[in-house]
Amino acid sequence: MGLIVQKFGGTSVGSVERILNVAERIKAECAQGNQVVVVVSAMGKSTDQLVNLAKEISGQPNKRDMDMLLSTGEQVTIALLSMALNEQKLPAVSFTGWQAGIVTEPVHGNARITTINTEAVKNQLNEGKVVIVAGFQGITGNGEITTLGRGGSDTTAVALAAALKADKCDIYTDVTGVYTTDPRYVKSARKLKSVSYDEMLELANLGAGVLHPRAVEFAKNYQVTLEVRSSLERVEGTLIEEEASMEQNLVVRGVAFEDEITKVSVLGLANSLTSLSTIFTTLAENHLNVDIIVQSTTEAKTANLAFSIKTDDLMETLNVLENNKDVLNYEQLDAENKLAKVSIVGSGMISNPGVAAKMFEVLAANQIQIKMVSTSEIKVSAVVEETNMLKAVEVLHQAFGLSTENE
Repeated sequence: MGLIVQKFGGTSVGSVERILNVAERIKAECAQGNQVVVVVSAMGKSTDQLVNLAKEISGQPNKRDMDMLLSTGEQVTIALLSMALNEQKLPAVSFTGWQAGIVTEPVHGNARITTINTEAVKNQLNEGKVVIVAGFQGITGNGEITTLGRGGSDTTAVALAAALKADKCDIYTDVTGVYTTDPRYVKSARKLKSVSYDEMLELANLGAGVLHPRAVEFAKNYQVTLEVRSSLERVEGTLIEEEASMEQNLVVRGVAFEDEITKVSVLGLANSLTSLSTIFTTLAENHLNVDIIVQSTTEAKTANLAFSIKTDDLMETLNVLENNKDVLNYEQLDAENKLAKVSIVGSGMISNPGVAAKMFEVLAANQIQIKMVSTSEIKVSAVVEETNMLKAVEVLHQAFGLSTENE
């Protein structure tokens, strides 16, 4: 007997029919003699609907109240799925995140899991029940309900798998695995048999929506065996593992992209040793995530600083910088929106020089201007105009031999 954690996303549980399909997948796993813990998201677009309801009442809702509101979406799913399993004579029990012992840091809207008390889950498993846990949510040490941010159900599933020392964690989604890029936008994208933790972490951080970055972090840190699979098709998925098998010796394994990026420029910054640390410490203290950073020195011996953020964070970022202008000691703020980030990822890039140069050549040949650049050992990212995002993805996907027609 093994212990399997299964996670089903919003599309997989988007209707009563699909919830019944999920119940069949769970029954099949139990029939193999396994204990099963299931983590689910809210049904379909219900989280978006809840967000829209809040916006009808407030332009800037209180984050605590938003967590209270959004955490209800997953509770609907766990109750319905538990009913479906019990109707089919398969004993099941539904748990909210806090009933499942998931404790988080005291941050509303984007909390991190700190500990999991698995006693309640283990007790129910030992009684022969399937345990269904609401993803995306937890509770602080002071009893405050929190949510883990978009895609947080993935994190819940992998964290539970790690805490329970599960044999495997299966992430069921509306695609059949991890692709070289998003197949909804690039028809020639193809499924990878395996991806390394490091590659998947980069892809997830760079906009590939198939897995949440924190979920991959948990999987890597605790060596959780992870597979991304389809909830609708009975086919093999993509294994996420320490060392992925190199398919066709591909140097680049995937192209990720993300829209709604804004470039913020801080101009006339005092050119001192502590200027950068003061700015980014201030932003971090307000839980604002900064991505690509570029600094330059002017003839007037001041510094100009530019960084990219998600467009949704723009107003809050500008407010924080303006409210701390005297401390940060700069002259002017500027923002350029309607940008996107396009990235190539592959562990083979470490031993193959010239990958970045090829990327820049391909983009230049297609009249795509690069606004900002960021690199690591296994990725190169370029910020481009949002209108050029999909064109950039397609030409890079083709240039690095990732298309199905190159097979």
